[in-house]
Amino acid sequence: MTKSILHCLLLRPILIVLFTILSSSSFNSAASTGATYNVVSLGAKPDGKTDCTNAFLSAWQKACGSAKPATIYVPAGRFLIGKVVFGGGECSNKAITVTIDGTLVAPSNYHGNDDSNWILFHNVDGVSVHGGLLDGQGTSLWACKNSGGNCPSGATSLEFTNSKNIVVAGLTSLNSQMFHIVIHQCQHVKVQGVKVVAPGNSPNTDGIHIGRSDDVIILNANIQTGDDCVSVGPGTTNLWVENVACGPGHGISIGSLGKDENEEGVQNMIVKTVKFTGTDNGVRIKTWGRPSNAFVKNVLFQHAAMVDVKNPIVIDQNYCPHNSCPHQASGVKVSHVTYQDIHGTSATEVAVKFDCSSKNPCSGIKLQDVKLTYSNQIAEASCQNAGGTSQGYVQPESCL
Repeated sequence: MTKSILHCLLLRPILIVLFTILSSSSFNSAASTGATYNVVSLGAKPDGKTDCTNAFLSAWQKACGSAKPATIYVPAGRFLIGKVVFGGGECSNKAITVTIDGTLVAPSNYHGNDDSNWILFHNVDGVSVHGGLLDGQGTSLWACKNSGGNCPSGATSLEFTNSKNIVVAGLTSLNSQMFHIVIHQCQHVKVQGVKVVAPGNSPNTDGIHIGRSDDVIILNANIQTGDDCVSVGPGTTNLWVENVACGPGHGISIGSLGKDENEEGVQNMIVKTVKFTGTDNGVRIKTWGRPSNAFVKNVLFQHAAMVDVKNPIVIDQNYCPHNSCPHQASGVKVSHVTYQDIHGTSATEVAVKFDCSSKNPCSGIKLQDVKLTYSNQIAEASCQNAGGTSQGYVQPESCL
């Protein structure tokens, strides 16, 4: 595939994304001229101890019933809220802004149990969340997991499902029990200026996870966590990630894919102007080593800086935890992936590793203007079942 065709395939949907986001963002400015519902006026107490869940739900119901664009306002202070679902099934208002100047605090004894999320927006249209801090209070759960105890799974701090025209801006997520922000089965989403903070040893605390979603933009994020900074699950299309600082963490990962035999693929994705510091991986594609009809295609990793990253560029198609897929090969087809202007330092000797499927070898892999060193020496590249080309200055020398 030529460079021009690849760019056409990638940039056309992204232009659609930008147009859609700009068009849908008009409700944000309009909301400031409509009704405002202050959660304190509805009974919430900013003391970090009183359960404020009902006050938040009351504000949501009033905003949904408003004939005008509506704002739910959370002033300064700490607001304790339990598991909460903001549903859109009976919500006629498609212009609701949640403005947070305070901190939302999860109950210290809430670890997901039968639920997988703490704050959930489900089936909503035209919702934006601005500012604020979410304190997931995950430290006790991580300690349990790291000790090998019998622990609850934990909860995602903020999740959007089956929703569209969503904006999350200026939000900080602190110490989530599991994933910080999840976008699942959504369309037309913009996540901008968010900050994620959790220790490097916090398990399963992905910063932003996207799955089965279309037209998603992630801009200007600073993510420090114990798992993937950004993870991309099956069924994700037309994803743009730009200006992200990652570390500690496991990098930006497509996958893992191919756990199930019948699974959707990932396509049309751009990751650009990103910096990885001390992470386990830089840009990674990970698939299970078992049969699957999933795929990865039309992906561009561009302008990435690596600082002491263990695996700066990696495709791993032999992921098989607990030896659950012995003597099998990944059915996931990886094709037309470009690495352009990737530079910096590797913490291991092998800076570029393409460990592709013996059944479905990687094809159309392209390295362009890559410079990665190891301890001020020339690093190495390793290829298994990978085909492609290199262009410009490429160090370590291409094994494609």
